[in-house]
Amino acid sequence: MKDRIISVDIFRGMTIVLMILVNTPGTWSSVYAPFLHAEWHGYTPTDLVFPFFLFIVGTSIVFAYRNKETNAATYKKISVRTLKLIGLGLFLGAFTISFPFFKDFAEIRFPGVLQRIGVVFFFGSILFLNFHWKTLIGLSIVLLVGYWGLMELVPVNGMESTLDRAPNNLANYLDVQIFGSHNYKPDYDPEGFLSTVPAIVSSLLGIFTGLILTSKQPKKATILVGIGGVLLMLGHLWDIVFPINKALWTSSFVLVTAGWANLILALIYYLTDIKGIHFGSIFRYAGANAIILYFLSSFISKVMGMIQVGETSLHGWLFDTIYVQDFMSMQLSSLLYALSVVGFYALLGYLLYQRKIFIKV
Repeated sequence: MKDRIISVDIFRGMTIVLMILVNTPGTWSSVYAPFLHAEWHGYTPTDLVFPFFLFIVGTSIVFAYRNKETNAATYKKISVRTLKLIGLGLFLGAFTISFPFFKDFAEIRFPGVLQRIGVVFFFGSILFLNFHWKTLIGLSIVLLVGYWGLMELVPVNGMESTLDRAPNNLANYLDVQIFGSHNYKPDYDPEGFLSTVPAIVSSLLGIFTGLILTSKQPKKATILVGIGGVLLMLGHLWDIVFPINKALWTSSFVLVTAGWANLILALIYYLTDIKGIHFGSIFRYAGANAIILYFLSSFISKVMGMIQVGETSLHGWLFDTIYVQDFMSMQLSSLLYALSVVGFYALLGYLLYQRKIFIKV
Protein backbone atom coordinates (compact mmCIF):
# COMPACT_ATOMS: atom_id res chain seq x y z
CA MET A 1 0.00 0.00 0.00
CA LYS A 2 2.88 2.39 0.70
CA ASP A 3 3.82 2.32 -3.01
CA ARG A 4 0.33 3.28 -4.19
CA ILE A 5 -0.08 6.60 -5.91
CA ILE A 6 -2.99 8.37 -4.25
CA SER A 7 -3.93 10.40 -7.32
CA VAL A 8 -4.58 7.27 -9.38
CA ASP A 9 -7.01 5.94 -6.77
CA ILE A 10 -8.76 9.32 -6.55
CA PHE A 11 -9.01 9.62 -10.34
CA ARG A 12 -10.50 6.12 -10.61
CA GLY A 13 -13.02 6.89 -7.88
CA MET A 14 -14.01 10.23 -9.42
CA THR A 15 -14.57 8.51 -12.73
CA ILE A 16 -16.81 5.80 -11.31
CA VAL A 17 -18.79 8.39 -9.31
CA LEU A 18 -19.34 10.43 -12.48
CA MET A 19 -20.37 7.28 -14.38
CA ILE A 20 -23.07 6.64 -11.79
CA LEU A 21 -24.12 10.31 -11.77
CA VAL A 22 -24.68 10.61 -15.52
CA ASN A 23 -26.36 7.19 -15.75
CA THR A 24 -29.03 7.74 -13.07
CA PRO A 25 -30.92 11.03 -13.53
CA GLY A 26 -34.38 11.37 -12.07
CA THR A 27 -35.78 11.58 -15.59
CA TRP A 28 -34.01 11.48 -18.94
CA SER A 29 -36.44 14.07 -20.28
CA SER A 30 -34.97 16.79 -18.03
CA VAL A 31 -31.19 16.72 -17.76
CA TYR A 32 -28.72 19.60 -17.81
CA ALA A 33 -26.80 19.61 -21.10
CA PRO A 34 -23.33 18.85 -19.60
CA PHE A 35 -24.74 15.59 -18.19
CA LEU A 36 -25.87 14.35 -21.60
CA HIS A 37 -23.81 12.80 -24.37
CA ALA A 38 -23.29 14.74 -27.58
CA GLU A 39 -25.96 13.81 -30.12
CA TRP A 40 -23.29 12.58 -32.56
CA HIS A 41 -20.12 14.55 -33.40
CA GLY A 42 -18.50 16.67 -30.69
CA TYR A 43 -18.26 15.98 -26.98
CA THR A 44 -19.60 17.06 -23.61
CA PRO A 45 -18.15 16.49 -20.12
CA THR A 46 -20.23 13.30 -19.96
CA ASP A 47 -18.46 11.94 -23.04
CA LEU A 48 -15.17 12.07 -21.13
CA VAL A 49 -16.26 9.70 -18.38
CA PHE A 50 -16.03 6.28 -20.04
CA PRO A 51 -12.73 6.94 -21.85
CA PHE A 52 -11.35 8.23 -18.54
CA PHE A 53 -12.14 4.85 -17.01
CA LEU A 54 -10.46 2.95 -19.85
CA PHE A 55 -7.49 5.29 -19.51
CA ILE A 56 -7.16 4.55 -15.79
CA VAL A 57 -7.58 0.84 -16.52
CA GLY A 58 -4.39 1.16 -18.55
CA THR A 59 -2.63 3.08 -15.78
CA SER A 60 -3.70 0.44 -13.24
CA ILE A 61 -2.36 -2.35 -15.49
CA VAL A 62 1.13 -0.93 -14.98
CA PHE A 63 0.79 -1.06 -11.20
CA ALA A 64 -0.72 -4.55 -11.25
CA TYR A 65 1.53 -6.27 -13.78
CA ARG A 66 4.85 -4.41 -13.88
CA ASN A 67 6.50 -7.09 -11.73
CA LYS A 68 4.54 -10.08 -13.04
CA GLU A 69 6.11 -12.87 -15.02
CA THR A 70 4.67 -13.65 -18.43
CA ASN A 71 3.63 -17.19 -17.57
CA ALA A 72 0.49 -19.31 -17.71
CA ALA A 73 -0.63 -18.25 -14.23
CA THR A 74 -0.55 -14.55 -15.16
CA TYR A 75 -2.40 -15.14 -18.44
CA LYS A 76 -4.98 -17.24 -16.61
CA LYS A 77 -5.57 -14.47 -14.10
CA ILE A 78 -6.02 -11.93 -16.89
CA SER A 79 -8.37 -14.24 -18.82
CA VAL A 80 -10.50 -15.03 -15.77
CA ARG A 81 -10.92 -11.37 -14.92
CA THR A 82 -11.81 -10.60 -18.53
CA LEU A 83 -14.49 -13.30 -18.56
CA LYS A 84 -15.91 -12.04 -15.25
CA LEU A 85 -16.27 -8.52 -16.63
CA ILE A 86 -17.88 -9.73 -19.84
CA GLY A 87 -20.15 -12.06 -17.88
CA LEU A 88 -21.35 -9.27 -15.59
CA GLY A 89 -22.04 -7.08 -18.60
CA LEU A 90 -24.02 -9.79 -20.37
CA PHE A 91 -25.98 -10.41 -17.18
CA LEU A 92 -26.98 -6.74 -17.01
CA GLY A 93 -28.08 -6.88 -20.63
CA ALA A 94 -30.10 -10.06 -20.18
CA PHE A 95 -31.71 -9.68 -16.74
CA THR A 96 -35.39 -9.00 -16.22
CA ILE A 97 -37.57 -9.33 -13.12
CA SER A 98 -40.06 -11.56 -14.91
CA PHE A 99 -39.57 -15.32 -14.55
CA PRO A 100 -37.31 -16.94 -15.74
CA PHE A 101 -35.46 -13.64 -15.10
CA PHE A 102 -33.82 -13.41 -18.52
CA LYS A 103 -35.00 -11.67 -21.66
CA ASP A 104 -35.75 -13.54 -24.86
CA PHE A 105 -32.46 -14.29 -26.58
CA ALA A 106 -33.17 -11.95 -29.50
CA GLU A 107 -33.59 -9.00 -27.08
CA ILE A 108 -30.30 -9.42 -25.21
CA ARG A 109 -27.68 -6.77 -25.90
CA PHE A 110 -24.25 -8.34 -26.48
CA PRO A 111 -21.93 -5.29 -26.40
CA GLY A 112 -21.85 -3.04 -23.33
CA VAL A 113 -19.75 -0.97 -20.96
CA LEU A 114 -18.47 -3.86 -18.82
CA GLN A 115 -17.91 -6.00 -21.90
CA ARG A 116 -15.74 -3.27 -23.43
CA ILE A 117 -13.85 -2.81 -20.17
CA GLY A 118 -13.15 -6.56 -20.16
CA VAL A 119 -11.91 -6.67 -23.76
CA VAL A 120 -9.80 -3.53 -23.35
CA PHE A 121 -8.31 -4.84 -20.09
CA PHE A 122 -7.42 -8.14 -21.77
CA PHE A 123 -5.61 -6.67 -24.75
CA GLY A 124 -4.05 -3.86 -22.73
CA SER A 125 -2.61 -6.34 -20.22
CA ILE A 126 -1.31 -8.77 -22.84
CA LEU A 127 0.30 -6.00 -24.87
CA PHE A 128 1.88 -4.42 -21.78
CA LEU A 129 3.38 -7.74 -20.67
CA ASN A 130 4.88 -8.57 -24.06
CA PHE A 131 6.00 -5.35 -25.71
CA HIS A 132 8.31 -2.44 -24.96
CA TRP A 133 6.67 0.94 -24.54
CA LYS A 134 8.20 2.19 -27.80
CA THR A 135 6.54 -0.69 -29.65
CA LEU A 136 3.24 0.17 -27.98
CA ILE A 137 3.52 3.77 -29.15
CA GLY A 138 4.03 2.55 -32.71
CA LEU A 139 1.10 0.15 -32.38
CA SER A 140 -1.13 2.93 -31.03
CA ILE A 141 -0.32 5.13 -34.02
CA VAL A 142 -0.98 2.27 -36.46
CA LEU A 143 -4.33 1.45 -34.83
CA LEU A 144 -5.55 5.06 -34.74
CA VAL A 145 -4.46 5.87 -38.30
CA GLY A 146 -5.68 2.49 -39.53
CA TYR A 147 -9.11 3.03 -37.94
CA TRP A 148 -9.30 6.44 -39.64
CA GLY A 149 -8.47 4.84 -42.97
CA LEU A 150 -11.06 2.09 -42.55
CA MET A 151 -13.81 4.51 -41.57
CA GLU A 152 -13.06 6.97 -44.36
CA LEU A 153 -11.97 4.82 -47.30
CA VAL A 154 -13.70 1.42 -47.17
CA PRO A 155 -16.95 1.38 -49.21
CA VAL A 156 -20.03 -0.09 -47.56
CA ASN A 157 -22.50 -2.02 -49.70
CA GLY A 158 -21.12 -0.32 -52.80
CA MET A 159 -21.60 3.14 -51.28
CA GLU A 160 -18.97 5.64 -50.19
CA SER A 161 -18.43 5.36 -46.45
CA THR A 162 -19.77 8.09 -44.16
CA LEU A 163 -19.15 9.17 -40.57
CA ASP A 164 -22.81 10.06 -40.14
CA ARG A 165 -25.27 7.76 -38.41
CA ALA A 166 -26.22 5.89 -41.56
CA PRO A 167 -26.21 2.36 -43.05
CA ASN A 168 -23.01 3.13 -44.98
CA ASN A 169 -21.09 3.96 -41.81
CA LEU A 170 -18.60 1.06 -41.58
CA ALA A 171 -18.64 0.73 -37.79
CA ASN A 172 -22.43 0.83 -37.66
CA TYR A 173 -22.70 -1.56 -40.61
CA LEU A 174 -20.43 -4.13 -38.95
CA ASP A 175 -22.36 -3.90 -35.68
CA VAL A 176 -25.60 -4.69 -37.47
CA GLN A 177 -24.00 -7.55 -39.41
CA ILE A 178 -22.25 -9.08 -36.39
CA PHE A 179 -24.73 -8.47 -33.57
CA GLY A 180 -28.02 -8.09 -35.44
CA SER A 181 -30.80 -7.39 -32.94
CA HIS A 182 -28.35 -7.54 -30.03
CA ASN A 183 -27.22 -3.91 -30.40
CA TYR A 184 -28.04 -0.96 -28.13
CA LYS A 185 -29.84 0.69 -31.06
CA PRO A 186 -31.18 -1.01 -34.21
CA ASP A 187 -28.53 0.67 -36.37
CA TYR A 188 -25.46 0.85 -34.11
CA ASP A 189 -23.95 0.25 -30.69
CA PRO A 190 -21.74 2.81 -28.88
CA GLU A 191 -19.68 -0.11 -27.54
CA GLY A 192 -19.63 -1.90 -30.87
CA PHE A 193 -17.16 -4.22 -32.55
CA LEU A 194 -14.90 -2.03 -34.70
CA SER A 195 -14.89 0.95 -32.33
CA THR A 196 -13.41 -1.27 -29.61
CA VAL A 197 -10.09 -1.20 -31.50
CA PRO A 198 -9.40 2.52 -30.83
CA ALA A 199 -10.82 2.04 -27.32
CA ILE A 200 -7.88 -0.30 -26.67
CA VAL A 201 -5.59 2.63 -27.51
CA SER A 202 -7.31 4.64 -24.77
CA SER A 203 -5.95 2.09 -22.30
CA LEU A 204 -2.52 2.06 -23.98
CA LEU A 205 -2.28 5.82 -23.47
CA GLY A 206 -3.13 5.18 -19.83
CA ILE A 207 -0.32 2.62 -19.72
CA PHE A 208 2.18 5.26 -20.89
CA THR A 209 1.00 7.51 -18.07
CA GLY A 210 1.37 4.65 -15.60
CA LEU A 211 4.94 4.08 -16.77
CA ILE A 212 5.73 7.75 -16.16
CA LEU A 213 4.21 7.66 -12.68
CA THR A 214 6.19 4.56 -11.72
CA SER A 215 9.45 5.83 -13.22
CA LYS A 216 12.22 7.82 -11.55
CA GLN A 217 11.52 10.79 -13.78
CA PRO A 218 11.55 14.14 -11.96
CA LYS A 219 8.71 16.60 -12.49
CA LYS A 220 6.18 13.92 -13.39
CA ALA A 221 3.26 16.35 -13.13
CA THR A 222 4.95 18.67 -15.64
CA ILE A 223 5.49 15.77 -18.05
CA LEU A 224 1.83 14.75 -17.79
CA VAL A 225 0.72 18.33 -18.44
CA GLY A 226 2.94 18.44 -21.52
CA ILE A 227 1.62 15.12 -22.83
CA GLY A 228 -1.95 16.15 -22.10
CA GLY A 229 -1.55 19.44 -23.94
CA VAL A 230 0.00 17.77 -26.99
CA LEU A 231 -2.72 15.10 -27.14
CA LEU A 232 -5.45 17.74 -26.86
CA MET A 233 -3.91 19.80 -29.66
CA LEU A 234 -3.44 16.78 -31.95
CA GLY A 235 -6.95 15.51 -31.22
CA HIS A 236 -8.59 18.83 -32.06
CA LEU A 237 -6.51 19.16 -35.22
CA TRP A 238 -7.54 15.65 -36.27
CA ASP A 239 -11.14 16.60 -35.52
CA ILE A 240 -11.07 18.76 -38.64
CA VAL A 241 -10.95 15.67 -40.89
CA PHE A 242 -11.99 12.88 -38.47
CA PRO A 243 -14.61 14.35 -36.11
CA ILE A 244 -14.54 13.74 -32.37
CA ASN A 245 -17.28 11.17 -31.78
CA LYS A 246 -17.85 8.96 -28.75
CA ALA A 247 -20.30 6.58 -30.42
CA LEU A 248 -17.69 5.80 -33.09
CA TRP A 249 -14.78 6.22 -30.63
CA THR A 250 -12.90 8.08 -33.35
CA SER A 251 -9.13 8.49 -33.23
CA SER A 252 -9.52 12.22 -32.51
CA PHE A 253 -11.81 11.31 -29.60
CA VAL A 254 -9.13 8.97 -28.21
CA LEU A 255 -6.48 11.72 -28.25
CA VAL A 256 -8.70 14.45 -26.84
CA THR A 257 -10.04 12.35 -23.97
CA ALA A 258 -6.57 11.05 -23.10
CA GLY A 259 -5.33 14.64 -23.18
CA TRP A 260 -7.92 15.74 -20.66
CA ALA A 261 -7.24 12.64 -18.54
CA ASN A 262 -3.53 13.47 -18.33
CA LEU A 263 -4.20 17.09 -17.43
CA ILE A 264 -6.69 16.25 -14.69
CA LEU A 265 -4.55 13.42 -13.32
CA ALA A 266 -1.51 15.74 -13.31
CA LEU A 267 -3.41 18.26 -11.20
CA ILE A 268 -4.57 15.62 -8.72
CA TYR A 269 -1.06 14.13 -8.60
CA TYR A 270 0.49 17.53 -7.90
CA LEU A 271 -1.94 18.30 -5.08
CA THR A 272 -1.96 14.90 -3.39
CA ASP A 273 1.26 13.03 -4.11
CA ILE A 274 3.57 16.06 -4.30
CA LYS A 275 2.04 18.70 -2.04
CA GLY A 276 0.40 16.22 0.32
CA ILE A 277 -2.92 18.07 0.31
CA HIS A 278 -5.49 15.61 1.57
CA PHE A 279 -8.72 15.71 -0.37
CA GLY A 280 -10.87 13.31 -2.27
CA SER A 281 -10.87 10.48 0.26
CA ILE A 282 -14.45 9.63 -0.62
CA PHE A 283 -13.32 9.06 -4.21
CA ARG A 284 -10.53 6.76 -3.03
CA TYR A 285 -13.12 4.69 -1.17
CA ALA A 286 -15.30 4.43 -4.26
CA GLY A 287 -12.31 3.65 -6.46
CA ALA A 288 -11.29 0.71 -4.29
CA ASN A 289 -14.45 -1.15 -5.35
CA ALA A 290 -15.11 0.68 -8.62
CA ILE A 291 -16.40 -2.17 -10.77
CA ILE A 292 -18.73 -3.66 -8.17
CA LEU A 293 -20.19 -0.23 -7.35
CA TYR A 294 -20.82 0.43 -11.03
CA PHE A 295 -22.40 -3.01 -11.46
CA LEU A 296 -24.64 -2.58 -8.42
CA SER A 297 -25.73 0.90 -9.49
CA SER A 298 -26.64 -0.38 -12.96
CA PHE A 299 -28.39 -3.49 -11.66
CA ILE A 300 -30.41 -1.76 -8.93
CA SER A 301 -31.36 1.09 -11.28
CA LYS A 302 -32.56 -1.45 -13.82
CA VAL A 303 -34.61 -3.34 -11.23
CA MET A 304 -36.18 -0.12 -9.91
CA GLY A 305 -37.20 0.75 -13.45
CA MET A 306 -38.91 -2.64 -13.84
CA ILE A 307 -40.90 -2.73 -10.57
CA GLN A 308 -44.32 -1.25 -11.16
CA VAL A 309 -45.86 1.13 -8.61
CA GLY A 310 -49.28 2.16 -9.83
CA GLU A 311 -48.91 3.53 -13.35
CA THR A 312 -45.19 4.17 -13.03
CA SER A 313 -42.07 2.36 -11.84
CA LEU A 314 -40.50 2.35 -8.38
CA HIS A 315 -37.87 4.70 -9.75
CA GLY A 316 -40.52 7.03 -11.17
CA TRP A 317 -42.57 6.93 -7.97
CA LEU A 318 -39.59 7.85 -5.78
CA PHE A 319 -38.61 10.67 -8.11
CA ASP A 320 -42.13 12.10 -8.41
CA THR A 321 -42.87 11.77 -4.69
CA ILE A 322 -39.66 13.11 -3.18
CA TYR A 323 -37.80 15.16 -5.76
CA VAL A 324 -40.41 16.83 -7.97
CA GLN A 325 -41.28 20.06 -6.15
CA ASP A 326 -42.97 23.23 -7.36
CA PHE A 327 -40.08 25.48 -6.23
CA MET A 328 -37.49 23.56 -8.30
CA SER A 329 -37.03 23.12 -12.02
CA MET A 330 -37.41 19.59 -13.32
CA GLN A 331 -33.75 19.59 -14.35
CA LEU A 332 -32.66 20.43 -10.81
CA SER A 333 -34.95 17.75 -9.40
CA SER A 334 -33.47 15.24 -11.82
CA LEU A 335 -29.93 16.20 -10.80
CA LEU A 336 -30.72 15.99 -7.08
CA TYR A 337 -32.03 12.47 -7.60
CA ALA A 338 -28.79 11.51 -9.36
CA LEU A 339 -26.73 13.09 -6.57
CA SER A 340 -28.69 11.10 -3.99
CA VAL A 341 -27.89 7.90 -5.85
CA VAL A 342 -24.23 8.89 -6.01
CA GLY A 343 -24.27 9.63 -2.27
CA PHE A 344 -25.66 6.18 -1.54
CA TYR A 345 -22.93 4.39 -3.49
CA ALA A 346 -20.22 6.69 -2.14
CA LEU A 347 -21.36 5.74 1.37
CA LEU A 348 -21.38 2.07 0.40
CA GLY A 349 -17.84 2.47 -0.96
CA TYR A 350 -16.78 4.07 2.32
CA LEU A 351 -18.28 1.27 4.40
CA LEU A 352 -16.63 -1.42 2.28
CA TYR A 353 -13.30 0.38 2.51
CA GLN A 354 -13.52 0.81 6.28
CA ARG A 355 -14.23 -2.89 6.69
CA LYS A 356 -11.38 -3.72 4.30
CA ILE A 357 -13.78 -5.44 1.90
CA PHE A 358 -12.38 -5.23 -1.61
CA ILE A 359 -14.42 -7.15 -4.14
CA LYS A 360 -12.12 -7.94 -7.04
CA VAL A 361 -13.71 -8.69 -10.37
